[in-house]
Amino acid sequence: MILNADLIEHIDMTPDTVVTLTTGHKYMVLESADEVVDKVIVFRQKLLGPDLARLTAPRENSSESESRS
Repeated sequence: MILNADLIEHIDMTPDTVVTLTTGHKYMVLESADEVVDKVIVFRQKLLGPDLARLTAPRENSSESESRS
């Protein structure tokens, strides 16, 4: 099962790891809380990784680039 990381409200460590979502649903998972956090970080890095520069870089004006050609 894959949980939507954006819906994680908090993670409890009561010998078992319990992930509580903003919807109120609770899931006991095999991973430790640290592993869940690490997996969320890796997932977000894959989404924003090398393309983050592209998303934050100023865009060229299309009319200017056409006039240079």
